[in-house]
Amino acid sequence: MLKHLPNFLTLCNLACGCFGTVAVLRGDPTTGSIMIWSGAILDFFDGFAARMLNKFSIIGRDLDSLADLITFCFLPGSILYVLMLQSHELNRLAYSGYFLVIFGALRLAKFNNDARQSENFYGLPVPASAIFVSAFPFIENEIFSVMHTPAVFIGVAVLLSVLMVSNLKLMSLKFSGFSFKHNRNRYLLIISSLVLLAFLHYLAIPIIIISYVVFSIALNIAE
Repeated sequence: MLKHLPNFLTLCNLACGCFGTVAVLRGDPTTGSIMIWSGAILDFFDGFAARMLNKFSIIGRDLDSLADLITFCFLPGSILYVLMLQSHELNRLAYSGYFLVIFGALRLAKFNNDARQSENFYGLPVPASAIFVSAFPFIENEIFSVMHTPAVFIGVAVLLSVLMVSNLKLMSLKFSGFSFKHNRNRYLLIISSLVLLAFLHYLAIPIIIISYVVFSIALNIAE
């Protein structure tokens, strides 16, 4: 039974994407964000389980990409789509949220055929892009109302799309074990992210993704 665990977790990730998309299109983007976070946890553990059990397969790789396309591309694209519909009368602009699906699909196809990405990522991973978007339904208030405009949403969609298909070298978050020595940078990123979440709550989410990119660039310069 254990050999099927990675694919089972991947299918649970896919289910999160399906349930989240339905919730968003029914006008509940906050549930969609929660489903992105749930899918991200499952996505982390399906890869971790595959490495621990040494159960890799082409089917598992392709299944993971198909699940990611729904949970981390179509779902966040739908969140931007719905938020733009709610904030502006020019409904056609809302379709720009689905840039995340188009460029996310290209990102996933490149990832599956790029041997360099076994140790590092080249381009922003689609889960990171989705997690960035997941913050928006929670930070809508008077202080951050300026962030809830079509210009911001379109800018976010375009920027994330460009980053996903770029050749920017980013640190992989794939753990092959629990050793601090071999995963020091990953642990530092996780600990700092938890601290930010404790103090800034939902506002910390986009800051964490930006920090991840900046930290990776700093590591590239230090090499």
